Amino acid sequence: MFTTVYDFELPRGYVDGAGNVHKKGKMRLATAGDEISATRDPRVMMNPSYLTIVILSRVITELEGVEILPTVIEHMFTADLAFLQDMYQRINSIEPPTMEVVCPECGKVHSVPINFTREG
Repeated sequence: MFTTVYDFELPRGYVDGAGNVHKKGKMRLATAGDEISATRDPRVMMNPSYLTIVILSRVITELEGVEILPTVIEHMFTADLAFLQDMYQRINSIEPPTMEVVCPECGKVHSVPINFTREG
């Protein structure tokens, strides 16, 4: 089954205006539209480092009842932001294809990535 939404738990948690800590949430896979629209956001155009904030605010679908806006992501602790950035990269990356090969010296079977961009 193909997974498009992933659960997470923040290491520190988002603290809302009332002092409540929110840790559990969900992140969905990003679409091309998420990334395109984020680059067109005026805040990103003025400050390219804001791109991460806008994209995360689009792909985080839940955080224990908190409405996810860029300002919520802005107010997260840096440990939580780093956690979310890493998660975004992991769930949206493509696993390189592999193939099984046999070592001619020892006869052991290994799984090696296939590099389609290199000849030979």
